[in-house]
This record gives sequence, C-alpha cells and structure tokens, in this order.
Amino acid sequence: MAADSNRAKSLLTALQLSSPALPIGGFAYSQGLEWAIEEGTIHDYSSAQSWITDMLHLSLGRQELVLWRACYQAVAANQFEELAGLNARIYALKETAELRQETTQMGQSLARLFSVWDGAAGLSGLALTRPWTYPAAHAGLCASTGLDETTGMASFAWSWCENQVLTAIKHVPLGQTDGQRLLQGLHAELQIAIQTAQALELSRMGSALFGLTVASARHETQYSRLFRS
Repeated sequence: MAADSNRAKSLLTALQLSSPALPIGGFAYSQGLEWAIEEGTIHDYSSAQSWITDMLHLSLGRQELVLWRACYQAVAANQFEELAGLNARIYALKETAELRQETTQMGQSLARLFSVWDGAAGLSGLALTRPWTYPAAHAGLCASTGLDETTGMASFAWSWCENQVLTAIKHVPLGQTDGQRLLQGLHAELQIAIQTAQALELSRMGSALFGLTVASARHETQYSRLFRS
C-alpha cells in the first residue's frame, strides 16, 4: 500500500508540474514556432511533426534535458554552488533575447511556487548569479520533493511538447484530432530523448539549431504575433 501511495504521489506531482494550470506562463511562448508558421516552413501536419520532433531530439534531448538532469543531481546532492553555475550556463546558452526572457520568466514564476511544495521551500533562499531559469527551477523542485529523475524529465519534456502542439493546432492550423495524433506519436520520441539525455555526459552535451535561433530572432520583430517568443 505504501508503494502504491508513493507512486500516486509522484504521478500527481508530475501531472501538476506539467499542467497548463501551472501559473508560469508557458502558454505564452512558441519558441520561434509562430514565425516558422508565418514564414511557411511549417504549413501542415507533416511539417509540424518534423519541426517538433527535431526540436525534441536535437535541442531537448541533447542539451536542455542534459542540463535539467545535472541540476536535478546537484540539488539531490545539496551541491548548490554547482546548481548556480548550471543555472548561469542555461541562461548563457539562450541565443536570443526572447529565449532568455522566456526561461527566466518561467523559472522565476516557478520559483515563487516553491513554498507550496513540501521540501522545496529551502530553494527560495538560494543565492544565484542569474535569475532562476526554467530547467533549473523545475529540476530543483523535482529533486527536493523526491520525484524520481526520469519522471521529472518526462514531466518537463511533456509540458514542452504539449505547448508546441497547441501552438500548431491554433496557427498552422491543425485540427484537434491531428493534434492528439501528433502528441500520441511524440510518446515514443519523448522516451528516446530522455534516454539520450541520460546517456550523455554534461561535457558532451550541445546543440546547434540555427533554424531555431533565426526563427526566434525574426519573431522578435514579427509584425503580427500572439506569442512572446
């Protein structure tokens, strides 16, 4: 019974952290996807699937989730100076003003919620050289509340996938059925991305998504837009 209760608690924590109701503003960001739709690179189900899948494997799987995992392990080991360095590194790797704004706005918003999770309140007083970034805040909360690493990574990655698909549903546009089909197909891809991240040493992580950087930079001056990035 105790094991079942712990699994249920972990599941509920993961669901809460990936919920659209979490007040961190994830719905306000498209990570350049809005510009790629405006420009015509993404125009149907297949192109949306290709863009999101590539981002999942080449950005999250090879960089963002690797850094998330390092932050998780730093908090689990009470190595808070290491966490501060990783947080600054995540910030430095954001190539555009929009992407930096996104990660710090969401990170700081999540940090304000530390007090509502048992075990996470102590993170609030940490002295960081940069504002909380979203991966660092999310990983720190998961580690301090006892959520296991893989489930925490899945929660983080699923929230990203869902936001990307919802953007595509609204603006490609895709129908709701195609949106769910796309999300269903991302289940297996997400597991592969997590496995990739867990197999990569921090010294070997990295990404070079020039298309994402260009899309984000051009989105900053896009005439008509709904998203902040």
